[in-house]
Amino acid sequence: MKSVKCNIVKKKSILVLLFVLCFAFATCKTRQKEEKIKKPNIIFIMSDDHAYQAISAYGHDLNNTPNIDRIANEGAILKKAFVTNSICAPSRAVMLTGKHSHINGKVDNIRPFDWNQNNFAKDLQKVGYETALVGKIHLKGTPQGFDYSNVLVGQGHYYAPEFIENGVKKKIPGYVTQITTDIAIDWLDHKREKDKPFLLLYHQKAPHRTWMPEEKYLDLFTDKTFDPPANLFDDYEGRPAAATHEMGIYKDMDLVYDLKMLDKEGDIKTTYRNAFKGRYNRMTDEQKAAWDAHYYPIIEDFKAKNLEGKDLALWKYNRYMQDYLSTIQSVDDGVGEVLDYLKANGLEENTIVVYTSDQGFYLGEHGWFDKRFMYEESFRTPLLMKYPKEIKAGTVIDGLVQNLDFAPTFLDYAGVEIDESIQGESFRKLVNGEASEWRDAIYYTYYEFPGEHHVKRHYGVRTDKYKLIHFYYDIDTWELYDLEKDPSEMNNVYDDKSYADVQEKMHKELQNMRTKYGDSDKMNKEHLKRFLDFKEQKIKEREDIEKQKNKT
Repeated sequence: MKSVKCNIVKKKSILVLLFVLCFAFATCKTRQKEEKIKKPNIIFIMSDDHAYQAISAYGHDLNNTPNIDRIANEGAILKKAFVTNSICAPSRAVMLTGKHSHINGKVDNIRPFDWNQNNFAKDLQKVGYETALVGKIHLKGTPQGFDYSNVLVGQGHYYAPEFIENGVKKKIPGYVTQITTDIAIDWLDHKREKDKPFLLLYHQKAPHRTWMPEEKYLDLFTDKTFDPPANLFDDYEGRPAAATHEMGIYKDMDLVYDLKMLDKEGDIKTTYRNAFKGRYNRMTDEQKAAWDAHYYPIIEDFKAKNLEGKDLALWKYNRYMQDYLSTIQSVDDGVGEVLDYLKANGLEENTIVVYTSDQGFYLGEHGWFDKRFMYEESFRTPLLMKYPKEIKAGTVIDGLVQNLDFAPTFLDYAGVEIDESIQGESFRKLVNGEASEWRDAIYYTYYEFPGEHHVKRHYGVRTDKYKLIHFYYDIDTWELYDLEKDPSEMNNVYDDKSYADVQEKMHKELQNMRTKYGDSDKMNKEHLKRFLDFKEQKIKEREDIEKQKNKT
């Protein structure tokens, strides 16, 4: 009898044990799933050529960007964010890899990018993230590291752009900024797996040249006259590299290609005119009608005024501002749509949202448009970030951050070990208030010369107070700036004896940076040779094509 009872007890014990084990296993699986979901989602918003001066959160009154400002108001604004190489494709390569241009191989816009190398999206995939890339990437080849990609072909068009969705190319009617936003929200709402943390790279074309506004914003700034920067008529004294530029609003900004002064007769005698006419012809008849109604009165008024000299420069500056800022309004709308989607779908609390640009841009400073130089306006970028779980609303950060730091920062938030080959640093503790120390210097390089806009090859170092730049190749000049006394960088004090100690310290800092990041004059020469050889190869290929055409 005791034996029977004992067996019954044993069976019950075994059943209880099995039940406990099953419950524990189920609880463990649930916790694992919860932990997986608890990894923060990441939305990385990048526009193209968006100057920090054109974001109202930075205290400038050029325009109003209420939705971009929301990110700063609900999180952090970083006031000293910079790039390592101020040009589109190299900047994006640095962002993806966390490595300087001379290490990731994408030093200029011309030569290809190696997608086979590692990037932070690939690392996030390995720990369960679903990843997507939408909009402009400007890196040839099939994007790697993304479960879903729907990217613009090359630079992309403002109207009726071509996208490549997971390898399939298609032309989409409409306006590029709204289309990009629609694709991003469609992926968030319908295409992703809802039980996985996600990474979304949501990248806009605007406000890249040639600044073609959406129809609804064509008249937004028509009646506004903008006050030009104090150095619009810079004479470049003491700065020979700056003096040889080809990016001046007055002398280099094309009236048709850039400012849409294409008259009713449709005169298209020059290459620039043909290029703009091609963009105009992508519009629907309804869109063309809206454009004609907006621009024809401006064209007629411009012809009647017959402007010259400074009057023409000021007119061109204002036309530039009106179109450039109008394209940003559509970008701001898109940011608002994405933020509203997160809030409406309960994703706001656990989603990191970052807004930045691939580089800064000149809005008349030094008389310029475009970027490339290490001077502040193109070297510095907007950077705003929100993550309610960690970042206090209204946080202001003055630390020196670079696009080199995005990859390690995102990996840090996802709990991924940061590979020692990554040269950037996570700024997570900087924005959440835990960091007591941060870097005190940053390094910059620019390689694309001879090239568009005639910006000389250069490299340099910046600290909180000073900046040292070396221009080289067909020139050998040094520039030193006291950023506290001369924030507009108008006075090169390199040969000023009162700055001898500063000059010596900055040279040491520059050498430290070059050693730290594995750069050298020898490497510069190697990049130059490959650059010139590649250009020569492309010229020969074009000549061979022309010869073949002539034969046929």
